[in-house]
Amino acid sequence: MLIRLVRMTFRPRDLETFLRLFDETAPHIRAFPGCRHLELWQDTRFENVVTTCSHWTSADALEAYRHSPLFRETWARTKPLFAAAPQAFSHYPLRPDPTTDVPQGE
Repeated sequence: MLIRLVRMTFRPRDLETFLRLFDETAPHIRAFPGCRHLELWQDTRFENVVTTCSHWTSADALEAYRHSPLFRETWARTKPLFAAAPQAFSHYPLRPDPTTDVPQGE
């Protein structure tokens, strides 16, 4: 399993536009082959900073999504709303919580 975090800073006036876009596209992303989980988090200090947290069955599944029309269309609508460059991080669980069903590694 691969966990992907993408931290995005939006212009304050464009946050609501992004939230509507997220609500519209999230069901399609969650249904994409290999996506096991998708959440949107909001920073505790800066409400215009949000992070997506997604779980993928593999790095290949994430790459397939990143090369899909769904991603390209969603990203094209999201990118103009940024106030700063997004930051993306990918992680494999190294010491997963044994009380959850998150598998270790790929």
